[in-house]
Amino acid sequence: MAVTVVDHPLVQHKLSILRERTTTVREFRALCAEISMLMAYDAMRSLPLEDAVVETPVASAQVRRLAGKKLALVAILRAGLVMADGILALVPGARVGHVGLYRDEATLQPVRYFVKLPSDVHEREVFVLDPMLATGGSAVAALDLLRERGVQAARLLCILGAPEGVERVAAAHPEVEIILAGLDERLDERGFIVPGLGDAGDRLYGTR
Repeated sequence: MAVTVVDHPLVQHKLSILRERTTTVREFRALCAEISMLMAYDAMRSLPLEDAVVETPVASAQVRRLAGKKLALVAILRAGLVMADGILALVPGARVGHVGLYRDEATLQPVRYFVKLPSDVHEREVFVLDPMLATGGSAVAALDLLRERGVQAARLLCILGAPEGVERVAAAHPEVEIILAGLDERLDERGFIVPGLGDAGDRLYGTR
């Protein structure tokens, strides 16, 4: 099970504010974007580089640049959008895909209602984005879809996770690295992460 908890002091400080029930919608949205950017910065250490030559105002310079088709960000709607916004501030050239899922009340299984991915997603380094990894159902469904589209490996970035969700993703997709800002204690009877931060989508958009 490849799980990384980003322990950078700035990430942990911002996460502490994100958890507070008094944090406003505006603050919550900004913090999610900032934490996502910091997590992605840490997660991108292993991206491949290639040699290149550029002309500076003074002379030619040997430089290193990202190799290949670079990045694709796949946001699980709706809450994953804010994570994509934060990471795009760091890598504005990344392609962005969207996966919309809802839970069927009869079967409790995730159902796709919207999918829009870059046509060359299978050639890119893929980051799947969802602030909360609770039961793991949405993450597994999104990763299943990417596998169908030819993606061989992806990384899952979530701000908070629960052990139940981590185990479910690891069982279905053991090749996927899971990157979290925090790993909490458990899920409650409603499927909320404890101690968590509440419903990320509602706190992001001021809904209930």
